[in-house]
Amino acid sequence: MTDTTTVISMFERIGGRATIDALVDRFYDRMDSLPEAKIIRAMHADDLGLIRDVLKRYLTEWTGGPRLYTPEKGHPRLRQRHFGFSIGDAERDAWMLCMRGAMEQTITDAIARQDLDKALSSLADWMRNRP
Repeated sequence: MTDTTTVISMFERIGGRATIDALVDRFYDRMDSLPEAKIIRAMHADDLGLIRDVLKRYLTEWTGGPRLYTPEKGHPRLRQRHFGFSIGDAERDAWMLCMRGAMEQTITDAIARQDLDKALSSLADWMRNRP
């Protein structure tokens, strides 16, 4: 007897491309409007259009969806790409505040939302480059 296990990607669990698009849009909307996010909003250009698209492509691929990021940008090298920004606990917390609110607004599956939160929290912790 064989044990056949079907693995469902996080991309599929949360609802695919439409959910990623909504998640990123809500994330940047929150970054633009929450006073607690001012610290990370200042790190971005006035026009968030380009970075919204980059994050959508990155998260699509990172969650197990189609490879939309690496064919154009190459390996993510997230820490290297963010090295010019001072990222400590306050910046990580502001980023996660925006992302958690966006997840609440867009991801209906509570278990998938919790699992994604855990993965993003680890990623945000890893991105810190100062105490």
